[in-house]
Amino acid sequence: MTSTTEQTQRGGINVARLLMSFGPLMFLALLIVVFTVLKPSFIDPINIFNIMRQISITGLIALGMTFVILTAGIDLSVGSLLAFCGMVAAVVAKGGTANTLSLSTSGTQGFGWFAALLAAVVVGAMAGGVQGFAITRLKVPPFVVTLGGLTVFRGLTLTISNGGPISGFDASMRWFGTGLIGPVPVPAIIFAAAAILCHIVLRYTRYGRAVYAVGGNAEAARLSGLRVDRILISVYVIVGFFAGLAAFVLSARLNSSEAVAGIGYELTVISAVVIGGTSLFGGIGSVGGTVVGAALIGVLQNGLQFNNVSSYTQSIVIGLILILAVAFDRWLKSRVRR
Repeated sequence: MTSTTEQTQRGGINVARLLMSFGPLMFLALLIVVFTVLKPSFIDPINIFNIMRQISITGLIALGMTFVILTAGIDLSVGSLLAFCGMVAAVVAKGGTANTLSLSTSGTQGFGWFAALLAAVVVGAMAGGVQGFAITRLKVPPFVVTLGGLTVFRGLTLTISNGGPISGFDASMRWFGTGLIGPVPVPAIIFAAAAILCHIVLRYTRYGRAVYAVGGNAEAARLSGLRVDRILISVYVIVGFFAGLAAFVLSARLNSSEAVAGIGYELTVISAVVIGGTSLFGGIGSVGGTVVGAALIGVLQNGLQFNNVSSYTQSIVIGLILILAVAFDRWLKSRVRR
């Protein structure tokens, strides 16, 4: 017969596992209820679609960051890389850096939205590959490499733009940032499609299982025959690709590419991934959790703005939530292991 102590312990483990699986979703639901009570207009369809549009940018990068953090890596350069890719896309779309402040599309000899999109994602993927190469071949820690990348990509962005924005894209490009399919914003649809694709890759492919294996124990993965260095390089290529895609969507939404774009995005992106349940120590996490984490951050920011909380205070709140999320994750894992 099971003792009372064992039953209590078993119940504790079940609660811990329940929180690990559904904690972020429960917290998201709680936030929505609280902000709705404070401001009933919070759940107006217009505001909901606005939140969806807002989280799509950081959400796209967070999808790529999920791959990186699953391997116990980190990428601090994503905000600067977004700005760099956005500036490259703008130069291609406008056909140069002339008339950078003009919102008019007449008289420009650009190469169109597809070339701009292609340039953004290719440059992002290549930049990620370079960082992955430095991490795996030069044996420099990811924190150091990507911290350096943060400065390098921002400097390249400022060099291309001379510190100013490049504005004025044609309607076909702006549609990717401001258009609607039915009532749903196009950026939200792009984010949803990308999330589904990433979920399939991580959950149902050999490559996805390899990513989890490398994050769980890189040496064991190497001994089992996995090409660990290639997998590590690939995850930085993936996050670079998504930074490029997010840069294109952001530029299209703002009708401008700015040298200061993406500042602080690395905190928001990493917070979304970690709050969504992906362990900073690798091997544990999911795309679904990242989507919930991104939505949670978006709802939190929007709700604080609705209640006239300053942007400075918002940064403090998000930073504290990130610390608490990591501490809570460690506590839950210790409970499950008992």
